[in-house]
Amino acid sequence: MSLDEFLHNLHFDIEKASIPNWEVDWEDKPLPYKLYRGLPVVSLSLEVPLTLEGQNQPSIPDQRKIGHFLWYVYGLTQFSQSVFSLDSTENIRELMQSYRRFAPSGGALYPNELYVYLKIEDLPKGVYHYDVAHHRLVLLREGDFDSYIARALGNRCEISSCFGTVFVSTMFWKNFFKYNNFAYRLQGLDAGVLIGQLLEVSKRFGFESGVYFQFLDRAINHLLGLSEQEESVYAVIPLSAEPTIWSANGREMDRMVSSEQLCQELKPIKLNHYVRSQRVKEYPMLTKLNAVSMLNSTTKFPLIEAKENVISEGQAVALPHVERLSYDLGSVCRNRFSPDMDFILGKVTQVELANLLHEATDSFLYRNDLEAAHKKHEPRVSLNVCLYNVEGIPNGAYQYDSTTHSLRQVHLGDHRLLLQSGMSLYNVNLLQVPICIHVTGVKDYYKTTLGYRGYRIQQMEAGMLVQRLLLSSGAVGMGGHPLLGYDSNLCDQIYKMEPQGKTSLIQIPIGPYRQRPWLLGGLCS
Repeated sequence: MSLDEFLHNLHFDIEKASIPNWEVDWEDKPLPYKLYRGLPVVSLSLEVPLTLEGQNQPSIPDQRKIGHFLWYVYGLTQFSQSVFSLDSTENIRELMQSYRRFAPSGGALYPNELYVYLKIEDLPKGVYHYDVAHHRLVLLREGDFDSYIARALGNRCEISSCFGTVFVSTMFWKNFFKYNNFAYRLQGLDAGVLIGQLLEVSKRFGFESGVYFQFLDRAINHLLGLSEQEESVYAVIPLSAEPTIWSANGREMDRMVSSEQLCQELKPIKLNHYVRSQRVKEYPMLTKLNAVSMLNSTTKFPLIEAKENVISEGQAVALPHVERLSYDLGSVCRNRFSPDMDFILGKVTQVELANLLHEATDSFLYRNDLEAAHKKHEPRVSLNVCLYNVEGIPNGAYQYDSTTHSLRQVHLGDHRLLLQSGMSLYNVNLLQVPICIHVTGVKDYYKTTLGYRGYRIQQMEAGMLVQRLLLSSGAVGMGGHPLLGYDSNLCDQIYKMEPQGKTSLIQIPIGPYRQRPWLLGGLCS
């Protein structure tokens, strides 16, 4: 199967992309976190503040503050137990328990890992892995790597003025064991959700940040001691508390660097880590896509040309003017809930809908290396929405125009039954959902400009917007449940997206909900 066919099937016909007769070996499942052995560790403070209000005074953090930051981004925050019925005729029940984080993940498998290069007073300067299980840092390499990282980014960021740089990686096996080839789509989305959470937490801590999707992959993996057959970095996010040069381009004369040149500057490191699985299967399509997506020269960092967003010609429905929501991120993260069969149909006001859409899209704006900073770009991912029982708005499918804060009618009517028919699993009753949002993007994932790397970048940006939607829904008192088990072709037809060359990337039902009968404990006091 060609890579183009594989990615098409991954989105539109998952059965053709999946490995036939796949059986999940639950007894040999991997841990949801990576554990290093035999390396120096730095324990982080367990006295994490329960509110992030008043945290946004710009300053270079100390070890204590870095620990708080990492915990809010990706730490273990909740322990949950739920009982599921396996056989209604024999009354068989199964207990499911999991450790959860503020950034959600498909199946709570968390395929991503966090690494951070730190230069703060009370820590040895160097590259660390965030050990989620023990809330501590594991020192991988000690030393000053400012120049190395800056050159791996094509000298597009003044790393010397940044106190830290975060690396978001993907461990392929951590969710391939369950989802097989579908894991490739999930891994990009999960990475994006994590990045979205990181950027929101950064704002609360007063840190300046930017996301670099384009970098010398092998050089960065070499710095961290990663095997690209097992794990690879997907994004690099520098953090600064002082003025920093952020650029999407960099000077051409400084950009003639290759991965091979940089790798020769550092000795390889062999690190021992534990994943628990004893029978790790091969995932050739994932490693092949990862290999063809890699950038080996800093001259290969293109910019996406600004395009005018195509807006539906349907009648416009102006939404009420609203300001940005003011909420405590810590409280919203703790209370965030993903309803399954727990949605309850209730009338949603126009103000609630306006707050949800405006907050999610406005908070999504971020500094990145895909577009020139001085040019106005339409968002590469946007929102379409099917509404039912929203005050003063006819039931139907709409395109949200974030520039005018309005909805454009696409297809009036009650689409809930049609959307339900497109679900591969009936784990959500869409008849109880007033708002069903679809994050959309171009079908070709900017392949002409970004190559196959464009696919994972598009999934990451979709995930970043999903996290903003989940936080915004929590801030207005509703729940949201991201879904990939839906019919993309059906949704594209509802929104009439074929002429626009767009497709729906993920479906998020949002609405009021009832509490679930489960045991849930916060891992903080």
